[in-house]
Amino acid sequence: MAYFNQVLAAIVIALAAHGSAWAQLVIVSGKNGAITELSRAQAERLFLGRATTLADNTPVTLIDLPPGPDRDAFYFTLTGKNPVQTRAYWSRQVFTGRALPPRQASSIDELRRWLVDDGNAIGYLPQEHVDERLRILLPVAE
Repeated sequence: MAYFNQVLAAIVIALAAHGSAWAQLVIVSGKNGAITELSRAQAERLFLGRATTLADNTPVTLIDLPPGPDRDAFYFTLTGKNPVQTRAYWSRQVFTGRALPPRQASSIDELRRWLVDDGNAIGYLPQEHVDERLRILLPVAE
């Protein structure tokens, strides 16, 4: 089963890279928002539901892209979990009452709008979709 997961993860990453033309994913917030910096460890804890606030107790609203190659690549790169593992992880978190998954935007435009409207929101998107209304907090490098 572990071999199957490794093969599946490799396929997902290859498809994600092809689908987004090797786009660099970045974690972003609204330029005028309260969140101005984020470490990789903080990002991983937040996007796995292990934390809901930053170290200074700033509450954070997380926003996911819709299912697809960018979302799959983001979670695999940040957490090491392939899409099947990510869905299973969040199912367990919700079932046990430990955490709720991030709010899901229906498009990149909606994600950007939510980030601008909510000063405590963070999300991720390909760097080429970052505009002047957003602040890059962290590149999500492999």
